[in-house]
Amino acid sequence: MNYLAHSFLTFSDGQIVGQFLEDHIRNKERFSFPKDIQDGITMHRAIDTFTDSHPAIHEAKKVFSPLVRLYSGAFVDVSMDYFLANDLSLNSLKGWKNHSQNVYRVLNQSIQLFPENFRLMLSRMETEDWLYNYRTDRSIGFSMKNVLNKAKYLDKDIPVFEAFLDNKDILQKCYDDFFPDLLAYAKVENAVLQLER
Repeated sequence: MNYLAHSFLTFSDGQIVGQFLEDHIRNKERFSFPKDIQDGITMHRAIDTFTDSHPAIHEAKKVFSPLVRLYSGAFVDVSMDYFLANDLSLNSLKGWKNHSQNVYRVLNQSIQLFPENFRLMLSRMETEDWLYNYRTDRSIGFSMKNVLNKAKYLDKDIPVFEAFLDNKDILQKCYDDFFPDLLAYAKVENAVLQLER
């Protein structure tokens, strides 16, 4: 999951919780949460569907697919968080810092909704300020290493981070072609969710 993008494409505290909760619940469980959290879960799924079908994401996957085949999408997700964190047209550095701190605060307030493995991860995420630090090469390299370590069928020494560094210009263009469309889409989806209240 590209944590920064999902946390940024929210329109309430409840949606932040829902965006992060989506990966940890079964489909039928979503109806047991307040509407605002349900909206975040719905938004997470809509964002993933839109992302997977966007032509710029298909182009970005070509950077990683020779190395990791079907896992290329996971590395594209991490890459997009890097470019988002460096996108000062959407937020200042102070704004990104404030955003990160707000997300940690909101998630900690609803921590009882999450499984133990997420609670442990959130503690590390906050301590190391992952969301803000996605703007650095070092943090993205660390994130890509984590994806490699979690992937069952991939060699842990595949040079995905080197591929990211060597193809930054291509990936930047993919981000530039993709993210404005995703942001516009998320705003429309949120407006639809509000009409359903």
